[in-house]
Amino acid sequence: MSLPKPSERAFVPFVSVDNMMRLVHSIGVERMLVELAAYIEEDFRRWPLFDKTPRIAAHSKEGVIELMPTSDGIQYGFKYVNGHPKNTREGLQTVTAFGLLADVATGYPTLLTEMTMLTALRTAATSAMMAKYLAPKGATTMAMIGNGAQSEFQSLAMKAICGITTVRLYDTDPAATDKAARNLEGQGLTVVKCSSAEDSMEGAQIITTCTADKQNATILTDNMVGTGVHINAIGGDCPGKTELAPAILHRADIFVEYPPQTRVEGEIQNVAEDHPVTELWQVIEGQAAGRSSASQITLFDSVGFAIEDFSALRYIRDRLDGTDLFDQLDMLADPDDPRDLFGMLQRAKA
Repeated sequence: MSLPKPSERAFVPFVSVDNMMRLVHSIGVERMLVELAAYIEEDFRRWPLFDKTPRIAAHSKEGVIELMPTSDGIQYGFKYVNGHPKNTREGLQTVTAFGLLADVATGYPTLLTEMTMLTALRTAATSAMMAKYLAPKGATTMAMIGNGAQSEFQSLAMKAICGITTVRLYDTDPAATDKAARNLEGQGLTVVKCSSAEDSMEGAQIITTCTADKQNATILTDNMVGTGVHINAIGGDCPGKTELAPAILHRADIFVEYPPQTRVEGEIQNVAEDHPVTELWQVIEGQAAGRSSASQITLFDSVGFAIEDFSALRYIRDRLDGTDLFDQLDMLADPDDPRDLFGMLQRAKA
C-alpha cells in the first residue's frame, strides 16, 4: 500500500546554515547589510503597528535562552536565541538562533530559518542604520572593542552604510584580534591592531563595544570617552551584563530600541528607572532629535529587539523567490478533512 503524499500546504521553506551562507555570497555581504538595514528601518517606521513585549528569557548561571516574538497584524515572527559566554571555551558558539515567520490569518508557518548567521548580520545592520542618525557626520574611524564573532560584521556594516574607512581593533585575547584583522584583509578597510582599549580610541569617532562576559564590566571608563563621539554599545544584553562606566551614561544622550526591555537588560540598568532615553523609531520618524551638535556624545544602548528579527525574516523570505536556496520541510499535518487528523494517521499505517 502506498502511503498518502503530503499536500503542498504541509511544506514550509527551510533555510539551513549552508543555504544561508550561499544566499549571503550570492547577494554580497555588504549589499546584504545595506538591504537588511533598509528593511529594519522600514519596520521601525511602522513601529506603532507592532505587538511589542520584552523577550521571554530563561536565565541560568551559564547563560540565557530567549524567545523574541512580534507581529504587525499580518505576519507573526519569533526567534529562539541563546547567549552562553562560556561556550567558546568549549569550542561552541556563544550565540545560536533560529526563527520562524507565519501568516497571521491562518497561523501557518511560511518560513523556518537558521538565525545564528542572520542575527550577526541583522545586529550589524541595525547598528549602522542607527549610526546614520547618531554618529558624527563624516566619521571615518571606528574603535572595535571585543573582536569575537560579531566584530567583522559590525566593521563591514559601518563601512557600507556609514562610510568608515579605518577600524581599530582591540580584545583582551590577542588571538581574537588577529582573527578579526585576518578576516578583514582585502575588505577595503584600514585595519589597526591595538594593544589596549585606550589605544583603540585614538582618532575614533565611533566606538563599538561587543564583549561577551556575563558581568557588570567596565570596558569603557569615563576618561576614555571624549566629546563628539558615538558609542555603539551592543555587548550588554541581559540583567547584570554591562560594559560602560555609569558616569558615561550621565554625559551621553541615550537612544534605545524598546525601553521596557532595555531598562532590564541594557546599560541603563545602571541608572535610575526614570533616566531619560529616546526611542529609535522616534528619531527615524523625525519625532525626536538624533545627533544635534558636534560636541554631543550619543549612545546607542543596543540589546536587540524582536522587530529587527522580524525584518530579517521578511528580508530572507523575499530574497528566496526564484532561488533554490531552501529545502521544503514536511512540517505541517494537513489532512484532506481538517477534522480527521486521526484518520490521516491511520491511513499512513504500513
